[in-house]
Amino acid sequence: MSPKPSALSWLWLTAVVIVLDQLSKVWALSALQPPGVPHPVIPGLLNWTLAFNTGAAFSFLANSAGWQRWFFVALALVIGVTLVVWLSRISRRDWRTAVPLAMIIGGAWGNVIDRLHQAKVTDFIHVHYYDSWDFAVFNVADSAITVGAVMLIVFGLFTKQASQP
Repeated sequence: MSPKPSALSWLWLTAVVIVLDQLSKVWALSALQPPGVPHPVIPGLLNWTLAFNTGAAFSFLANSAGWQRWFFVALALVIGVTLVVWLSRISRRDWRTAVPLAMIIGGAWGNVIDRLHQAKVTDFIHVHYYDSWDFAVFNVADSAITVGAVMLIVFGLFTKQASQP
């Protein structure tokens, strides 16, 4: 009996996320200069605003002495490898697990490329509500991580598992 094909074939989605993330950041770096200047897309709701983050989500540890760059690179690589191992252990047909994992890996590694290349992550998507509410500026990689994590939770909570004999 041959082993079932693993979900590693879903790594094509990881590659797509990384390519889209990096292409969007190249565009942002060339089109949204200078940093910090909002370019309204949907006035009062969505701007393209070039920003950089040396920390993690919501600029956590951004003001540290520089060690956080290598900490976040190592953390993303370890998490990514762990998720790749997880993919290798599940069936290719288990898309409810494979798709979110592939998205999370792609997002994490997209931001690792930034940290290795320029010691900071390029962000440019700014969601807000006029002057009364702001969300942290983020990027395509951050979106893939968030959507993947939400999908993993939702599918985990609301998908019936087949009972095993």
